Amino acid sequence: MDMNSKVDYKAIEEVVRRAGMMMKEAHLSSDSVHHKEGAANFVTSYDVAIQRFLIEELQRIVPEAAFFGEEETEGNTREKELDGLCFLIDPIDGTTNFMFRYNYSCVSVGLAYAREMTAGFVYNPYVDEMYTAVRGNGAYLNGEKLRVPDAGLADGIASFGCARYNNTNTDVLFRVVQEMFNRSLAVRCGGSAALDLCRVAAGASVVYLEMKLNPYDYAAASVIIEEAGGVITQIDGSRITLDRPCSILGAAPKAADEVQDMIKREMQEQ
Repeated sequence: MDMNSKVDYKAIEEVVRRAGMMMKEAHLSSDSVHHKEGAANFVTSYDVAIQRFLIEELQRIVPEAAFFGEEETEGNTREKELDGLCFLIDPIDGTTNFMFRYNYSCVSVGLAYAREMTAGFVYNPYVDEMYTAVRGNGAYLNGEKLRVPDAGLADGIASFGCARYNNTNTDVLFRVVQEMFNRSLAVRCGGSAALDLCRVAAGASVVYLEMKLNPYDYAAASVIIEEAGGVITQIDGSRITLDRPCSILGAAPKAADEVQDMIKREMQEQ
């Protein structure tokens, strides 16, 4: 299937931008925030409203597509229909940041075909950063082409994620973070996996590590990283999954090798 001639990617980008402005202009109240399953796991009325908006608008652009979104809304088939065209949506990646007006959250929309990611759109409206990639056509930040540098840990910033509700292997994670701290220029934890992965694609970080994420957290960013020349795998180097959660290591190739070695050592010492 020639995806590039079939799909109007510019129209998708515009919808993602509009969704981002909904997030930026939100006015949260205590009634807007609700707990989900797991520690410190929240959903706001804006997560739900933005996902509904995205499904409605994207369905007009790609009528045959299914939807795998984070929130329980109408039209969300989740992982059941990944064999054809499917949008993977995180309406607000970085919900806790959003709740506290941290201004580091984004809308993340990826498009898959036959269980392979084909395009990604990640938009941070607070600083008007739009990351985009279409498979085979490169990755871009606000229209400027991205290229992951040939860099190791000693050359840059190492980033990681650690959501309380996804607390898998946190003891290993923090031992690896300690080693990354010792070997890199600095460590960062931004609170939005999609944005932190896109920063790897942009060369702002050399690595991003998280022990468990859901597919809609990394789907869009995975295309952006790969099209920029980086790598994105599970922590053991295996392929990422689209139908279930997995660990994530997105990095410049040299840094990826270094961090995989660290993780392997730490896992063996458990």
